[in-house]
Amino acid sequence: MKRALAAITLTAAAFAGGWFASRRSAPVSQAPQRKVLHYIDPMHPWYKSDKPGIAPDCNMALVPVYEDDAAAKQARQPDNRKVLYYYDPQQPAYRSNNPGLNPETGDDLVPMYENDPASFSPGTIQISTEKQQLIGVKTGVAEIASGSRTLRAVGKVTIDERRVHHVHSRTEGWIETVHADYVGRPVKHGERLFTLYSPELFASQQEFLLALRARETMQRSSREEDRRQMDSLVAAARHRLEQWELTPQQISELEQSRKPVREIPFYSPHAGLITVRNAFPHQMAKPDMELYTIVDYSRVWVIADLYEYEASEIRPGMTGMVTSSYTQGRPMQARVTFVQPEVDPMTRTVKVRLELDNPGLALKPDMFVDVEFRLARPKQLMVPASAVLDSGLRKRVFIDRGEGYFEPREVETSETSGDRIAIVKGLRAGDRIVVSGNFLIDSESQLKSGAQRDATPPPAEHRHD
Repeated sequence: MKRALAAITLTAAAFAGGWFASRRSAPVSQAPQRKVLHYIDPMHPWYKSDKPGIAPDCNMALVPVYEDDAAAKQARQPDNRKVLYYYDPQQPAYRSNNPGLNPETGDDLVPMYENDPASFSPGTIQISTEKQQLIGVKTGVAEIASGSRTLRAVGKVTIDERRVHHVHSRTEGWIETVHADYVGRPVKHGERLFTLYSPELFASQQEFLLALRARETMQRSSREEDRRQMDSLVAAARHRLEQWELTPQQISELEQSRKPVREIPFYSPHAGLITVRNAFPHQMAKPDMELYTIVDYSRVWVIADLYEYEASEIRPGMTGMVTSSYTQGRPMQARVTFVQPEVDPMTRTVKVRLELDNPGLALKPDMFVDVEFRLARPKQLMVPASAVLDSGLRKRVFIDRGEGYFEPREVETSETSGDRIAIVKGLRAGDRIVVSGNFLIDSESQLKSGAQRDATPPPAEHRHD
């Protein structure tokens, strides 16, 4: 009896000790277990599985997506989001535009929403806010804007052919005195160039004086017809002097002095620089001799060479800007006056002529200059040029999809206007794109994609309705 009582006592003590020990060692609270929604392929987020394992296309371990993940929370809010398509998580290649079942497996199709990270293109990466600040990520917006294009060409300065003047003597004679005595000398309009003695011109002066005296004599005649004949004779003699290029002032002085002038002065017909001089003292001059060539350089031409596809946008009346190293890059406005109707068969270029003022004679003939045309463009989708990464084979940008996700997108571009570039295909107005730090984002995107970085989602022909 005593033994049985002792055994019961020992059993009770052991039970009590164990109970107190378990109470002392048990934790106060246990951390809640995170619920796994599904598993995805990190390289191809559209592939989902209910169980862990290996992705069939790239042999990478599937990673879990927990119920409290940002992407999962977003996936559980489908009320206002746009459905892109429906797919079978077990067979991501199967897609349909309508909900239902996969006829091959009988599994339910699940929706793929527009902002679901699983719908992003391959190469999409997620970067924390801290890391974005570290690498200097900045974003901008693709917007519709009117732009302009700058067309550049090389031009050559030439003289204005309408401002070249040649000086000849209309009668034979001998040059007596030369006042414009060297090439390059600037002359003004009406400035004396040389004096000429011409027996024929001297005789014409005498005929004019005789006609004047005869008319004065006939003024006392009573016959009106005689007076008209003498007036006609004076007019013919005056006209002959004008044909010898005597100025009205010279003829008037001759009429007042009534003495013929032996040395007739010749004056510059225009202002400019002497480029040719063949007039020397005591030299005989003939009508076919070019005594002087005077060029006005105050206004010049610029002949620019444009390629065939560029010249089609240039029209007479357009303005262009001309710069040269001689003028230290100071732009000078010019106007297009002529577009050559032929293409140079050797250079495949079209010559375009521009006219411009030449203050201070800064532009010299045969000088090379830079010509720029500013061509207006209609409104189009524009982004900062720094947003486009050009690898030579393709161009792409990174779209900010929110929550730290950056999705690569291939684009097609056209002209560049200043620091902005036009997008022809690949973006929509309002898309937020990365404009700074995109090189580092691109490097990380390619590292993540690996050998499959150029992989794309299954083509549209795999969809079923």
